[in-house]
Amino acid sequence: MISFRALERGDMPLMHRWLNAAHVVEWWSDEALGLDEIAAKYAPRIDGKEDVRCFVIVKDDGPIGYIQEYPVAGSEYSRETADAERAVGIDLFIGEVGFYHRGLGAPIIRQFLKDVVFTDPAVESCVIDPSVANRGAIRAYEKAGFRFFKTVTNPGETEAHHMMRIGREEFERSG
Repeated sequence: MISFRALERGDMPLMHRWLNAAHVVEWWSDEALGLDEIAAKYAPRIDGKEDVRCFVIVKDDGPIGYIQEYPVAGSEYSRETADAERAVGIDLFIGEVGFYHRGLGAPIIRQFLKDVVFTDPAVESCVIDPSVANRGAIRAYEKAGFRFFKTVTNPGETEAHHMMRIGREEFERSG
C-alpha cells in the first residue's frame, strides 16, 4: 500500500541520507547538501511559507521516498499546456535503494494524483520535467499517463528536460 504524509522537521536526517545517495544525486538538484542546508531549504516549505507542498512516500509502514507539488499557473509550463490552465508540477525520488527500479514509480504517481493533486477541483493538469537522459523516469511517467509536450532547457542549466503533462480528464478516463 502506498500513502503520503507531510514532510516534517524530524525527517531532515532521512532527507539528508536520501539526497546524498548516489541514485538520487544523479537526478536531483539538491545533491551533496549538508544536513543544515537541507533543513534550511525544506523548513520554509514545512512551515507553509512557500508554495511547495512536501510529502514522504510511504510503502506499507515505511518511508521510501519524497514527492512534492507546487503551482505552475502563469509559468512557461502552463502557457504551453493551455491558456490560463491551472496546473501543478510534481517532483519525486525514491530514496530507499531497495525500492529503486522496482516498478513503483507509476503506481506512486497515480496514487499521488488521486490522493493529492486532483483532490483540488481547480487543478486542471499536472506537469513533470525529467531530464531527457533519465529514461527510466520518463518510462514511469508515461506508464502513469503523462505525455510529452516539449523539450526545454531551464535558465542556468545545461541539461534539457522532457516536459510531460497529464490533464484531469485524461487521468480520470484512465482510472
